[in-house]
Amino acid sequence: MTTDQIILFSLFGAVFGMLLWGRYRYDLVAFTALMLGVVLGVVPTKDAFSGFGHPATLIVALVLVVSAGLVRSGAVFLITRTMVDASRSLGAHIALMGAIGGVLSAFMNNVAALALLMPVDVQTARKAGRPPGLSLMPLSFATILGGMVTLIGTPPNIIIASIRGEALGEPFHMFDFAPVGAVTAAAGLIFVALVGWRLIPQAETVENGSDPMENFGLYVAELTVPEESKHIGKRLKDLDEAAEKNDVAILGLVRGGKRRYGTQRATKLEAGDALVLEARPEALDEFRAALSLTFTDAEREEKLRAEGDGLSKVEIVVPVNARIVGKTAQSIGLNWRQRSVLLGISRAGKRIAKQVRKTEVRAGDILLLLVPQGSESDVTEWLGGLPLAERGLKVTQDDKVWMAIGLFGGAVAAASFGLIYLPVALGLVVVGYTLTKIVPLSELYTHIEWPVVVLLGSMIPLGAALETSGGTELIANALVGITQGMPAWAVLTVLMIVTMTLSDVLNNTATTIVAAPVGIQMAQALGKNPDPFLMAVAVAASCAFLTPIGHKNNTLILGPGGYRFGDYWRMGLPLEVLVVAVSIPAILVFWPL
Repeated sequence: MTTDQIILFSLFGAVFGMLLWGRYRYDLVAFTALMLGVVLGVVPTKDAFSGFGHPATLIVALVLVVSAGLVRSGAVFLITRTMVDASRSLGAHIALMGAIGGVLSAFMNNVAALALLMPVDVQTARKAGRPPGLSLMPLSFATILGGMVTLIGTPPNIIIASIRGEALGEPFHMFDFAPVGAVTAAAGLIFVALVGWRLIPQAETVENGSDPMENFGLYVAELTVPEESKHIGKRLKDLDEAAEKNDVAILGLVRGGKRRYGTQRATKLEAGDALVLEARPEALDEFRAALSLTFTDAEREEKLRAEGDGLSKVEIVVPVNARIVGKTAQSIGLNWRQRSVLLGISRAGKRIAKQVRKTEVRAGDILLLLVPQGSESDVTEWLGGLPLAERGLKVTQDDKVWMAIGLFGGAVAAASFGLIYLPVALGLVVVGYTLTKIVPLSELYTHIEWPVVVLLGSMIPLGAALETSGGTELIANALVGITQGMPAWAVLTVLMIVTMTLSDVLNNTATTIVAAPVGIQMAQALGKNPDPFLMAVAVAASCAFLTPIGHKNNTLILGPGGYRFGDYWRMGLPLEVLVVAVSIPAILVFWPL
């Protein structure tokens, strides 16, 4: 080995060792290795930061912003609220949620897809009276599997497409991963729905799994029936089914500014009526979006939206000396002084008999406020309240749902037919989402997971240096030597197993950057087409099911599901074996050697 190869292998060994140790965050580890590579002369100074402008890095960042836009617009609620039902059997629920998660993660970042569906799954489990741990792990695995179907579904596919473009002159396109990815994902989803969930250790799940939202109080709130609503003329009790599905309790009705006596179940709804509800903030927003209701009267809400980039929800605790104690939101002029609306009051489980904005606030109450984006701290300070820990309460802009879907669908179609470069297409979607305030400008950069960007930007130059120095050729030759005399399918299997093993204990991005060039070198050494080897790496790098650290989706469910480190392999090991068994024949069919 040359001196450069020894230095690079040492750097990669140190990076992998530090990632396994977990003492320092992966982005700091990767960036430190890059800086050392530059100082030691194995990474050219002119290429030191080339990874931060690499198409793979840009696509990952843009996909996260686009995913946030699809969530904020209500595009995903449009799917989940019409399909999820707590009365289904556990197997049917897992099959349906897995299918939804798989489809969503094919067209948005799979971490974002899980983050979106996880609260829905936990809420459904709570309604059904079962531990969320029985369905969260299948949902996580389903979103990982679904991400393999398209170019933008998971970072490994993005990286491999870029590496192919640099090595072979043309990158993989949007749906090049679909034949193998779809077959593998379908087989995996069937296994997860029929068999896999039964392998989860139930005793631990029952003991430790809990709804992470159950400690937060319910709010008594109001939603208004707008003009020309399709619910005008319906009786209040006709909304019970939608309310139950969204975990909302209908308490009564406000008409003409006065709370009507009793529950008013048989009363026909009129424009301007306010439904008195009891719900958690997320359920309240989803119920509003599902029935096309408004937070307040249309004129007041429109004024609020015109104040800034959009609307935000904030929760504050009312201390004894707060300005609003002993007063109502109406009497202190909360709306015209601070351009804010009191959505709901949580009062230790006690019911509130008056209209919310006419209810005297007490010390110890928790208020749910609708405020212009960016003014959360100002309103909280003016009221003299104490903000609750940020829970990411966003306002779904359901009036822009089809605009969000149209922009994204048009960009995907244009990129798929080669009319526009994918990063440019996604960039245009982000511009469109920002201009239409689907994603507020103030939140634009908060949705980008910067540690992942730094990891990619740091590892790409190191991977390029390893390939330039001949390091990947050494690894490829070693694997070719081990598989000497074996048939091509056996060589692909060995490559998949090695890549999958690395991905289970390391970041799948780092694994892909090393394994993809090795796959190309192996193909060239054997005189074969590199594409099947790249597809094998793409599938293997994505499928990290044995540990909670192999994929971020597995890490996300660790706490809410009540899992232990050793629980994952019980379902993950047979799933990884199945993935290899299904994907190898699929690769040989769709990407001949």
